[in-house]
Amino acid sequence: MTEHTIAGKKVAFLLTDGVEQVELTSPWDAVKAAGGEPVLVSPTRDPLQGFDGDDKGDTFSVDITAAEANAEDFAALVIPGGVINADHLRADKDAQAFARAFFEQHKPVASICHGPWLLIDAGVISGRRVTSYYTLATDLNNAGASWSDAEVVVDNGLITSRTPDDLGAFNAKLLEEIAEGRHQGHNV
Repeated sequence: MTEHTIAGKKVAFLLTDGVEQVELTSPWDAVKAAGGEPVLVSPTRDPLQGFDGDDKGDTFSVDITAAEANAEDFAALVIPGGVINADHLRADKDAQAFARAFFEQHKPVASICHGPWLLIDAGVISGRRVTSYYTLATDLNNAGASWSDAEVVVDNGLITSRTPDDLGAFNAKLLEEIAEGRHQGHNV
């Protein structure tokens, strides 16, 4: 996992209550192991409740709110899944704006499971090749994306995966894309 060194690069993890815990902790640990600095961004400063499926997991402290965070300060964005997490994030205007800024700046964005819901409401998914948890396929296609059932899909700096089973491939592509840096080509 450490073949791609991202030493000193800050990576924003955007989430809220109801996050699928392993979809936060696995990429977080991968970023740290590669020398990056993960930063937890959320709509509120309140501690966040993680979940392992339907069971409560750990709580996580927020480093900065989405309203206070600036995409210019980060090399990449990670949006973990979890139905509750994704449903709340997609309705939050600050989370939408924060995510949209990464696309405007052509920086890598990685989203897994239900996380791509936010990308629909941020207005950045049209014309993109993606995957996600299978129940989002219709939503993503209706928003103009091209959805496929694949372990990981990379489209010009946008990395998407389906479920925790895909985290190995997801994390590898995340580190590769962060190491590559900005991706010119696809505008918002």
